[in-house]
Amino acid sequence: MSGLRRLLFVLLWMTVSASAVSVQRFPPPEFENEYIIPTPVTPPPRSMTMEIVDTAVLAAALALGSWLALKKRSRKGIVLLSAACLAYFGFWRKGCICPIGAIGNVSLALFDADYAIPWTVTAFFFLPMIFTLFFGRSFCGSACPLGAVQDLVLLRPVRIPEWMEAPLRLLAWLYLSLAVLFAATASAFVICRYDPFVAFFRFSANPALWVMSFAMLVISILVGRPYCRFLCPYGVILRQIGRFSKFRVTITPDECIRCRLCENSCPFGAIDRPTVEWPRTEYARGRRRLLLFFGLLPVLIAGAAALGYAAGPKLAMTHPDVRLAKLVALEQSQAMKEPPDEIKAFRTTGQTAEALYREADRKQRQFAVGSTLVGGWMGLLAGVTLIQNSIFWRRSDYEARRSGCVACGRCFNACPPHRQWLKNKQDKTPGK
Repeated sequence: MSGLRRLLFVLLWMTVSASAVSVQRFPPPEFENEYIIPTPVTPPPRSMTMEIVDTAVLAAALALGSWLALKKRSRKGIVLLSAACLAYFGFWRKGCICPIGAIGNVSLALFDADYAIPWTVTAFFFLPMIFTLFFGRSFCGSACPLGAVQDLVLLRPVRIPEWMEAPLRLLAWLYLSLAVLFAATASAFVICRYDPFVAFFRFSANPALWVMSFAMLVISILVGRPYCRFLCPYGVILRQIGRFSKFRVTITPDECIRCRLCENSCPFGAIDRPTVEWPRTEYARGRRRLLLFFGLLPVLIAGAAALGYAAGPKLAMTHPDVRLAKLVALEQSQAMKEPPDEIKAFRTTGQTAEALYREADRKQRQFAVGSTLVGGWMGLLAGVTLIQNSIFWRRSDYEARRSGCVACGRCFNACPPHRQWLKNKQDKTPGK
């Protein structure tokens, strides 16, 4: 089966299977007291027709972005497409829905059988993954509104030292792990809550979120895609899928002539340079270092797991039942003079304190297990990062790294073979 037929088959299967998942929409409850339902801060649900339109636009953007990066090799086309996606998915659709925030919905659906995930969320979550597996990270370079914001404001890029890149990328793994933990325990969708640019997309946010958005925007002027590289939980998933992509972005359409002109064209640290042969003494030192890191791996896993377990009670406080149980316990111990509104609302539900305590205890046990796993996972990643960076990889040409390249096309015009390829292509155009 050809690559195109395989892609069409997967898309058809995903659309048919996702269409069977229903969306639960209930009318708001009627309260006997004077409770006022808060105004939603997220965009209202779209009609089925518009949801289909949104999914079709995403699929078209991914297909066009892949074609522009791999076949057309057009940096200008990629920029125009990313600006159009920023206008559509960012300012018009107000950043909702997006594959990044869909991580929370998918995580909750995996751990809660009663949660019905909208089919559009399923499509938005898997479509960029499928295209990444076949064509590289075209979503990041062309279709993602968060990436487009950062790319368009990048004016004076400052290169991050190579020794800092790998440790900083662990932050994205930690963010992803905590986001899955909070969503799986039905505590919070932290990715949507702390979207770095949602304040600009919706022109409304609390002061803290406005400060975070402006800070990220200012950093993006100097550091190439800081959120994408070091924080984005979806980006770290696409990085791993991109390692196995069938096709990939190449700096040159022909053989690399090692002119070094592309060396500084990538502000994202995604171009690997040719390696030089190590001295014989360095090989022995490298082997000893590698054995040391392998020996440290179990220690890192155990230590990080212990830290995760210790953080469990604090993380559990993100769940509303755990917080409410703490307040009820304080009130029963007469440690507070006036009960807060949460306790007053709890009294109207008819639920007993004992039932609340049981539910809170269940959530705390979930967090004890989940936070320990998150800690151990981060220790494993830290150890693997040390080991990976201690291995000598031979390379003879300048290459765009499969996992790190976001298919932005910045390196194309720096390459003389690419410019010659463009010239030859224009000379062959009819009428020239």
